[in-house]
Amino acid sequence: MLTGKRFLVTGVLNESSIAFSTARQLQRHGAEVILTSYGRARRLTERCAARLPHTPQVLELDVTRPADLEALGDQLARTWGRLDGALHAVAYAPETCLGGDFLRPRWKDVAAALEVSAYSLKALAETVAPLMEGHGSLVALDFDAGQAWPDYNWMGVAKSALESTARYLARDLGPRGIRVNLVSAGPLSTVAANAVPNIDALAQIWKARAPLGWDPSDPEPAGRTCVTLLSDWLPATTGEIVHVDGGAHAIGMALDERTP
Repeated sequence: MLTGKRFLVTGVLNESSIAFSTARQLQRHGAEVILTSYGRARRLTERCAARLPHTPQVLELDVTRPADLEALGDQLARTWGRLDGALHAVAYAPETCLGGDFLRPRWKDVAAALEVSAYSLKALAETVAPLMEGHGSLVALDFDAGQAWPDYNWMGVAKSALESTARYLARDLGPRGIRVNLVSAGPLSTVAANAVPNIDALAQIWKARAPLGWDPSDPEPAGRTCVTLLSDWLPATTGEIVHVDGGAHAIGMALDERTP
């Protein structure tokens, strides 16, 4: 389905990540893939790259560095000349922004969470859009921002900002033939999720609510959805949030969550 297509995938840190699952499935469907990473995490990404069906190139990208973004665009233009899609799988919040008192963090920490987790989608879009004119797809990873979750705190605010950013990008990039969508997965056992205090308790809520059940150790359903959105299979879908959570987002409360 994706033979001859070329995709950029950010955020691969280990084999349990949605980004890794997406990259693997893109390759299995015939696509070429380039990964990004930076700093000390790059060694982890390169190890994961070696475990993919075909070892892809890993390019340097710190989404907060304009020089890295510019260099990435230049490298992609030289290597491929065009791009069919990109996966934004980047999120970060300082420890003060997760768990504890929501009122405690200062603006410096909150700003870091917003820049890396939300504004970076705009920054990446600005970099890759010139390579995707008329045919591209940008997909980002979300977590249900419609409710206030225990301990998620300012990352929840950042995800709300990500959702709004995606809608405005969908508006402005649509006339250029570029789709922008989000995949909202339930809690998974990933590096990012493990930074959230009591993430296991949140996963138990999902297991209780999800009509289809929920396996926090399985990123494949979310990866498949990312691949579908990155492909040409949904050509009229943009500005959308696709939930991959076993249906938990549609259920207000499970019976075993109620107090006696």
